[in-house]
This record gives sequence, structure tokens and C-alpha cells, in this order.
Amino acid sequence: MVQATPFLLVLFLALGAHGLSAKKCSLTGRWVNDLGSNMTIMSVNANGVFAGSYHTAVTATSNEIKVSPLQGAQQKGPNQKGQPTFGFTVNWSFSDSITVFTGQCFVDEDGKEVLKTMWLLRSRVEDIKNDWKATRVGNNVFTRLQSQE
Repeated sequence: MVQATPFLLVLFLALGAHGLSAKKCSLTGRWVNDLGSNMTIMSVNANGVFAGSYHTAVTATSNEIKVSPLQGAQQKGPNQKGQPTFGFTVNWSFSDSITVFTGQCFVDEDGKEVLKTMWLLRSRVEDIKNDWKATRVGNNVFTRLQSQE
């Protein structure tokens, strides 16, 4: 048993250290999605509330695209395990529409942070008869933009 003790100690430390070094996903920072849109999320406060900006790369309007404000919240409960769920709203500054995103912040197998989201975009329509065409649904995957120094 004495000879096995050092081996077991090394094994325990190796396995234990792996669990302690699990990377957590943070929403704060700059992100780009699969369509080339850019998003910046400022710091998340103690209640999980955050704000930022969104610069879309795509639009269905002929208006000039402008950076738009976003506001959201991140779930702060103990069961999030460093990969929190979140939601945010983008109030488009160049069109009569608004988009809500919901998703989860993951750390993938390579240790990279990824935001997997689904969204609803609601456009203004003239009357209730056109309500059927006012909402679109989709999904986006965001990856962290690395700062260029």
C-alpha cells in the first residue's frame, strides 16, 4: 500500500486539477456571429443585467445600417456552472423593428467561448391583417472577437 500511495496522490491531483481549471464562459466583450454582425457586451452587474451595442451585417430594409443599443440579463443562479443562459433585446435604431435573443454561453471542446442563440425579430406592420408576416425567427452562433494589439 505504501508504494501505491504516491501513484494515487499524483492521479488524484491530476484529475482534481482538471476539474478546478474548467473554463467559465463570460458574456462581457466583443463577439461576431456567423453572418458577420458584431456585438459588444459591457460588464454584467451583480444582478446579471447588462447593456451594449449591436452592429448588424444584414437587414431586410433599404435603410442605412446603424449601431443599435442592446439590453439584457444573464441567469446568475448556482446551477449555471460557468455556462450561463441569457437573453437580450436589440432596439434597431434604423428601422421600426426590435429583436429578442435568447441563448447560452458555452466553452467548446477547444476551450473557446461560443454563444448559441435563437431570435425573434418583430417588424412593424400597418394593420392587424398583416400581423402574419411581422415576426421572423432564426438562430446565430457568436464567437469571441480577439482584440488586435
